[in-house]
Amino acid sequence: MDERHRYEDMTLTALRIFAGLAYFTHGGQKVFGWFGGFGADGGTADLMTRFGAAGLIEVVCGLAIVFGLFTRPLAFLASGQMAAAYFWVHVMGQGGLFWWGNGGELAMVYSFLWLYLAVRGPGSFSVDGWLAKRKDVAN
Repeated sequence: MDERHRYEDMTLTALRIFAGLAYFTHGGQKVFGWFGGFGADGGTADLMTRFGAAGLIEVVCGLAIVFGLFTRPLAFLASGQMAAAYFWVHVMGQGGLFWWGNGGELAMVYSFLWLYLAVRGPGSFSVDGWLAKRKDVAN
C-alpha cells in the first residue's frame, strides 16, 4: 500500500464519526432540548418550523453518518440543508454574503463536508462498507 494512503480510511472514518456526532448535537438541541437546548430559553424548536425540520435532519443524518449508514444520500441531504441554512438564515437573516460578517462559517463548512462525503462515501469502516463487502461475498 502506498505510504500516502496508509491511513486514509481511518482518517476518513474519524472525520465521518466526529463530524456526524457534532452535527447530531445541533439537532439534539433543536429537537430534544439537549446540550443547552435551542433558543434563548434553552427549549426545543417546534417540529413544524424550519428549525424543527432542520433539527430532524440533523438528528437522523448525523446518527446515520456516524455509523456510515446510507451515507451518500443522507450526506447529500445534509449538505443541501446546510447550504439552505447558510443562505436563508445567515445571508438573508444576518445580511451579507460572506461568513466573516454573517456568522455562517459552520454551516458553510458542514455543507461542503457533507457534499464531500456524498461523493466520496463513508469508507470501509462503516455499515455501508460492511454491507458492500457482504454483497460482494454473496455474489
